[in-house]
Amino acid sequence: MEERQSLLDTINSPEDLKKLPVGQLPEVCRELREFIIKELSENPGHLAASLGTVELTVALHYTLNTPYDRIVWDVGHQAYGHKILTGRREQFHTNRQKGGISGFPNPDESPYDAFIAGHASNSVSAALGMAIAAKRQHDERLIAAVIGDGAMSGGLAYEGLNNTSEYNNDLLIILNDNQYAIDRNIGGFSRSMTRISTSRHYNRFRWRAYLVLKKLGLIDDARKSRILRFMNGIKCLFSSGAGNLFDSLDIRYFGPVDGHDVKNLVKVLNTIKHMKGPKVLHVCTVKGKGYTPAEQDATLFHAPGKFDINTGQTDHEVNDGTQPIKFQDIFGQTLTELAEKNEKIVAVTPAMPTGCGLHTMMNRFPDRVFDVGIAEGHAVTFSAGMAKEGLIPFCNIYSSFAQRAYDNIIHDVAIPRLPVVLCLDRAGLVGQDGVTHQGAFDIAALRCIPNLTIASPIDEIELRNMMFTAQHLADRPFVIRYPRGKGYVVNWKNEMELIEVGKGLCMHPGTDLAVAAVGPVGLTILDIISELEEQPGAPRVAFYNFRFVKPMDTALVDEIGQHFDRVLTGENGAVQGGFGSALTEALEERGYHPAICRAGLPDRFIEHATVAEQQAMCGIDKESLRRRILELTTK
Repeated sequence: MEERQSLLDTINSPEDLKKLPVGQLPEVCRELREFIIKELSENPGHLAASLGTVELTVALHYTLNTPYDRIVWDVGHQAYGHKILTGRREQFHTNRQKGGISGFPNPDESPYDAFIAGHASNSVSAALGMAIAAKRQHDERLIAAVIGDGAMSGGLAYEGLNNTSEYNNDLLIILNDNQYAIDRNIGGFSRSMTRISTSRHYNRFRWRAYLVLKKLGLIDDARKSRILRFMNGIKCLFSSGAGNLFDSLDIRYFGPVDGHDVKNLVKVLNTIKHMKGPKVLHVCTVKGKGYTPAEQDATLFHAPGKFDINTGQTDHEVNDGTQPIKFQDIFGQTLTELAEKNEKIVAVTPAMPTGCGLHTMMNRFPDRVFDVGIAEGHAVTFSAGMAKEGLIPFCNIYSSFAQRAYDNIIHDVAIPRLPVVLCLDRAGLVGQDGVTHQGAFDIAALRCIPNLTIASPIDEIELRNMMFTAQHLADRPFVIRYPRGKGYVVNWKNEMELIEVGKGLCMHPGTDLAVAAVGPVGLTILDIISELEEQPGAPRVAFYNFRFVKPMDTALVDEIGQHFDRVLTGENGAVQGGFGSALTEALEERGYHPAICRAGLPDRFIEHATVAEQQAMCGIDKESLRRRILELTTK
């Protein structure tokens, strides 16, 4: 008997999806969810968020005319189902792999990807711009912004909402309310959504009243109705006083609705999609829906790596103590150690307590760790406020996300010289998350700011010593950048000691070439030098671990300038304006003019691949650096 073709196999575009009767959509959702689970069990990616949006994705593509109509995804790892339904099912096994499709929506990849979505909270602003452009060009296209997975805690989302009712537009905002970012959502907005979600009586009454009033001709979708505003005002009678942010902004609010009832979602979307004026549909979903292990532990299954579908057992490596652990875990354990001895130490994270290792301190000192949601600018200024009053805040932000706090770092930390310790996790290449997540620009962006101290440890022991040192600097902010992933030292639990700020180390003497670096790329260089030493007639290469980008060790600068006419610099960051540029400037300012070759991330965005593949692409892997050293010493 011939096996029946699955419905999903017949869908190569939303047009194929629309050919199906509504009654078959639950089966499409079931198959789509199974496909995502199977693919990600073998090829790791972001699992739980996309499982939670399966029905919403199907309903949106069923009711909208994409790609003419636009779907702007916020927190793009919700969009795996979207990718699969828009012609990329056969390529989905290449997700996040070198040369494969991106893990996030990217307009360069598909016309169905309306806007890039690697970071959070940009959907409302981008979609509002599109909606206003459509109005000005007399275009009937519908613009939908899908915001969720914690993105409503980001300040940009509120800036967009504040502007939405000010201008003539028909924007549809879908609030995917799953109560999670990576960890569980926190904050007043999250609690407000929970209260609204439980206000069923009000929402049922409001929806029915709307339909009745529209039939009577008392509501005109072309303009804001006084009667509808009156209905918004009576919400307090039904919701125990919980206010509705959207109604107060004159953005028409609908919901909450069950985000896993695809038939009803289609019905609701068809009802409201052509209403004039901005509107919000509040959709309640379960992160990890349809896969029990992911529903039970949405944080673990946010990006679980490979896993066994039947048991839910993830492929996380069990460390028996013979392997190095991750930098983020060393950061968390070290900060907890420091906090046990220094009661002034507090910690701040923008929605990444597990990702940055702060769950360790959170368990030990729950009243001294502050998760502020996806709000990096607030995280920095909030830290500055605590520092102003005598606390020692360690503010941990992923390097690429810290870009959103640039003004806060300058205005609220650097100018008043407040002792905030800014810890930039995931500095440098990060792997499969790709162009939006590479921690490439922090050195180049920050080293021009006065009053900042910028350090980059070569290994975990230096990281601990820098953290220990930072708590003692009461007159300046201190930036520490360190990479993603596993470290290099098994016995990392050293007795921490002070480091002289701005002081580097000559870790290997030489006469033929000076190599200067910051960060763990220095370990690769030391390994190369060690191997070269075993070869007869090999060049004698000196290595300088500067440790600090700012202030720079002028004694080492003088030593290099006086003894070498060729210099190679290495860094896991943008080569334009980075550490190599800083050393070049320092040498020239002090009257030295050696030939300088800079190794680092080139002047382009680095696509998704493994970290090892990206290092080779950028020329900072072992073989590329060895080749550069030999070229410079044989000229």
